[in-house]
Amino acid sequence: MPKHDPRKNADLIVTTLGRETEFYGRLSFSESLKIEGKFDGEIDSTGFLYIDQGAEVKASLVKAASVIIGGIVRGNIEAADKVEMLPSARVYGDVKTAKLRISDGVIFEGRCEMIRSPLQFNPFTAPSPQH
Repeated sequence: MPKHDPRKNADLIVTTLGRETEFYGRLSFSESLKIEGKFDGEIDSTGFLYIDQGAEVKASLVKAASVIIGGIVRGNIEAADKVEMLPSARVYGDVKTAKLRISDGVIFEGRCEMIRSPLQFNPFTAPSPQH
């Protein structure tokens, strides 16, 4: 059975923040975004987010339909469909999603809340209550 390669979706990436890019603020997009550089702020998307190896994201909250992480994320993640952490991923925050894949070698410091189905969870509505 062939090994899963999330980069096969690279042709689906609409926008890329390159390695030399530093972005501060609020990102909102509906299709797909690949972050290769540094981002600090909030991400609120109905699309697909790919955080590449070497990228650094510091966010109060990352909301997207699906998130694939190869870099460093400091902040909570909410994904209606799935979160995938590649071997190079470092995640420091809580994750709420329907499907989760954590590869060998990942550093994950936080809590995980699994939702039964994407239909039962809409991260684009009111914020989750804090525990």
